Amino acid sequence: MQPYTALIVYSLIIGIGATIFMDIYAIVNRTFFKIPSLDYRLLGRWIGHFKEGVFAHTSIMQAKPVKGERIIGWIAHYLIGITFAFLLLLIWGTGWAYHPTLLPALLIGILTTVAPFFMMQPAFGFGIAASKTPKPATARLRSLMTHTIYGIGLYIAGLLLHLFI
Repeated sequence: MQPYTALIVYSLIIGIGATIFMDIYAIVNRTFFKIPSLDYRLLGRWIGHFKEGVFAHTSIMQAKPVKGERIIGWIAHYLIGITFAFLLLLIWGTGWAYHPTLLPALLIGILTTVAPFFMMQPAFGFGIAASKTPKPATARLRSLMTHTIYGIGLYIAGLLLHLFI
């Protein structure tokens, strides 16, 4: 396989796998511990307002709903997961997929917490690192835990991919 093709294909497989792993974690949290996760409909609403030139909201929950926001949000969620897997392979090389190690995957997972803390949460009206939410420390910890789980998912998806390449 050509190097660029491998980068794209492995990013797709690892990114989708890691995102599924993160989604399973969210389902377990919601089902057994009654801990809610981000409603990706809100991500879709945020993205849906881009065409109007609106990139930040006082409260995304009060913003006008956008047609298809749930599907837009879920597609974006998986594209973001694929993009971060691409970043992992860009930094460590596609050779990482042949010999996956936990540390690079965990580092990428934890570092991806920067996106919600400094981009999504402020744009949603939740403040930097959820500072305007009722329980900022809880929101921060949950984001960090979820993105750490994503990092573990990168590693597991890499291990699974390794079995087939």
